[in-house]
Amino acid sequence: MTSTGEEQGRAGPPLWWERRRDVVWDVGIGAVSALECAWEGVPFAREAGVPAVLGVLFGAVVGATLVLRRRWPVAVVLVAIAVTPAVMGFLLGVVGLYTLAACEVPRRVTATVASMSLVATLVVIYMRTDDEAGVTQTLLLSLSVFVAVALTVPPVLLGMYVGARRRLMESLHERADSLERELSLLAERAEERAEWARTEERTRIAREMHDVVAHRVSLMVVHAAALQAVAVKDPVKAARNAALVGDMGRQALTELREMLGVLRAPVAPKPVAVPVAVPVVPVVVAGQEEGPSLAELEVLVGQSREAGMVVRLDVRGEWPGYAAEVEQTAYRVVQEALTNCHKHAPGAEVVVRLAHREGEVAMQVENGPCDGDAGGAGLPSGGNGLVGMRERVLGLGGVFVAGPTDSGGFRVSAVLPCAPVRA
Repeated sequence: MTSTGEEQGRAGPPLWWERRRDVVWDVGIGAVSALECAWEGVPFAREAGVPAVLGVLFGAVVGATLVLRRRWPVAVVLVAIAVTPAVMGFLLGVVGLYTLAACEVPRRVTATVASMSLVATLVVIYMRTDDEAGVTQTLLLSLSVFVAVALTVPPVLLGMYVGARRRLMESLHERADSLERELSLLAERAEERAEWARTEERTRIAREMHDVVAHRVSLMVVHAAALQAVAVKDPVKAARNAALVGDMGRQALTELREMLGVLRAPVAPKPVAVPVAVPVVPVVVAGQEEGPSLAELEVLVGQSREAGMVVRLDVRGEWPGYAAEVEQTAYRVVQEALTNCHKHAPGAEVVVRLAHREGEVAMQVENGPCDGDAGGAGLPSGGNGLVGMRERVLGLGGVFVAGPTDSGGFRVSAVLPCAPVRA
């Protein structure tokens, strides 16, 4: 069934009513008002000298106007004021004033119409009881004021109270709906932030595992290829390469074990505010090693030299010592760049440059054109090395540039802002 069919099957209340029970209530009270005014129309017709039928008909029409109280409350009260001299419309006036005070009509309009009804009732009661014998003027005036106030003020006050309460409930419902929408939005944002945090953590772990294992395994593959080439011709060199392969494997397992220990180390729970943006930096856990530093750069370059690569290290400036994340990031950039040289530029000459400047440290790894006669070790490449280096450097607010050189080689450059932490 379409939405149109549903609306037709569930037809709402007619005209200006909001609910079906409002229709039933207004029609019922309008019928009672019509009967009352019709009954009061008989004496009115006798006093006016017209047939009683006309008085009954007139009273029924006047009383039936109460059905319009939700649509035109001011008009209903004015009709009640107009028929006040005929002494009819008691229910019409009381219910009309209540509805007028409870609706959204401006207060000045309500006050004006209520004052008119009060004065009209006071005058009619005073004039009707003026001919009564034995009633003083003071008593007559007091009685008229009392009746006029009793028929006017209570309906107005009750209507104002009900209207204010209704508006308060509507305001509370709107605020509840608004809070519900805000909570739903906050829940969605919290879920998005949690998903973002999970993605960032997976990326960080993948990057750490890549940096820890890829370099060692690449050197192992290079030494294994060299071992295969010289196994028969030079047993001494083959034995030395086999020992290097074993050392590289043990170092890779050690670093992998340390990484798994960091991931499994329990962390004391503490309240943490989720920031808008968190830089991607290596995580240092108390009780675990902080990771490699620039002090181990000579060893790193020496391992590549032992694998047969021609590497020249050029260090400029005095190393003052930097924060752990800066040291580790700089080391990982050089390490991954050397690994890429093993993969993509076998036999090429490599230059590693490191410059300690005021407030920053710069590193550059550049290889010359690849020797076409040099046989590569067939190392696979997943394309994640440059991505990981860029993420590390940008996470610390640095600058990262990588691309081919004019001579046919490749250059990786990075600059990290830092401040010395120890002399």
